[in-house]
Amino acid sequence: MPLKIPDNLPAIELLKRENIFVMSDLRANTQDIRPLRVLVLNLMPLKISTETDFIRLLSNNPLQVEMEFLSMESHVSKNTPQEHLEMFYKTFSEVSNQYYDGLIVTGAPVEMLPFEEVNYWEELVQIFDWARTHVTSSLYICWASQAALYHFYGVNKIALDKKLFGVFKHTASKKKYPLFRGFDDEFYIPHSRHTTIDKQEVLSKDGLTILSESPEAGIAILSSRGGREFYLTGHSEYNPFTLHEEYMRDLEKGLDIEMPKNYYRNDDPNEGPMVRWTSHANLLFNNWLNYYVYQETPYNLNDIASLGDIGEQSE
Repeated sequence: MPLKIPDNLPAIELLKRENIFVMSDLRANTQDIRPLRVLVLNLMPLKISTETDFIRLLSNNPLQVEMEFLSMESHVSKNTPQEHLEMFYKTFSEVSNQYYDGLIVTGAPVEMLPFEEVNYWEELVQIFDWARTHVTSSLYICWASQAALYHFYGVNKIALDKKLFGVFKHTASKKKYPLFRGFDDEFYIPHSRHTTIDKQEVLSKDGLTILSESPEAGIAILSSRGGREFYLTGHSEYNPFTLHEEYMRDLEKGLDIEMPKNYYRNDDPNEGPMVRWTSHANLLFNNWLNYYVYQETPYNLNDIASLGDIGEQSE
């Protein structure tokens, strides 16, 4: 089924050119189906590009999804027009009394700052805590995964000697976990970060389950509370040219940046990227929506507050 998103969102025309079917509010309101409500807290500076990436992924599934976007009240975006935020985004004070089937929190370019020094940290941890009683399953991505792990479990982030940048091979630690249904033995995930988490520290924390790792990129996916929370350290949602755009941007700034690994054909930027992560990215998000959102969420969203942990699923 199509994805329901706000009328006139810039991503609509782009995705239509890709033959991706999205549904406007007006048409969706004529459907006698309760769509899944998914809230996306978009912390990325180029918000329109990030919106498009997630809409592309969430629209490629048989479930009807109603997508809403959230921005921080305690932070002023410098890279997205205020008019766009006012038209398409809500603030936490506007949604704090509502319930959602799913929550996605994106990465953010603040990973070198101590968490408490991020100017919206206090508001962010309010949202983290709120999600535990108002959302069926939450998906934390890249910096947001480190932030949530730190807040909920005290897991510290560790600065890397150089940026982890490229597309890396991964395996599933728990291959029969429903999140990996349909996956091959090996799959690829893009990473773009300066920090990581220590496996031994993660193993020392009660309640965390490592689901996927990479020899080069380390822990890639964790879960907690039986699937009510997932932590993704990479960027499965990236479109084919995101890493290229980041690389060109950093080169133009004169930063000490290496070419993204395992990304360009023959390691030549002129030959373009070798895309080998999007099929598994679609599976990952579809499996999350199906097994941990759709199959677990109560029909009456107000009942989310009474949900306990889902319980570990293996098959």
